[in-house]
Amino acid sequence: MISKSCLIHHPETADAAIKELYIGVKALYQNGDLTLRYELVGDLDALLIPERQLPNEADELWKHTCFEAFIAVEEEDACHEFNFSPSGLWAAYAFDDYRVRKDWRAKNAHAIHFARSDDQLVLTTVITNPDLPDNPLNKSYRLGLSAVLETKNGELSYWALCHPSGKPDFHHRSGFTLSFNLA
Repeated sequence: MISKSCLIHHPETADAAIKELYIGVKALYQNGDLTLRYELVGDLDALLIPERQLPNEADELWKHTCFEAFIAVEEEDACHEFNFSPSGLWAAYAFDDYRVRKDWRAKNAHAIHFARSDDQLVLTTVITNPDLPDNPLNKSYRLGLSAVLETKNGELSYWALCHPSGKPDFHHRSGFTLSFNLA
């Protein structure tokens, strides 16, 4: 499975310069691994991009610039959430139901490859099969990809494949618009 798409900013995004940015996403599921590539293009001067750190797990990455993936088994309530910061920090969470978090730890540390130029930021990471939600019946997976961008003045904008009506909500299943199969 290879899927290419772009993220759109939430309708409440006010900053005209932020609206001019482009975020392309590519998802590739191959040999049990889900490779995600986020490409942010445009005038990056207004954005606050976290400084590189030693790769490690960290909470609350969504409060700053980060890229996210939500993965669920089709027709199941449970899902896994992954947050990837350009800093190299990452987070992984599991939910039994909508925003009902359960105790779970990712089996693998997530390497984040990051490159930046004046007008482009590319973040690539791999989610391995053991960190996907349990899927004993081999149903299709549903995937929601998103991003949070923080400006240098502290404002956040929210980007996703699809935004349900109302406030930004990456957990809402209507935003899980891509699918892939294990076979």
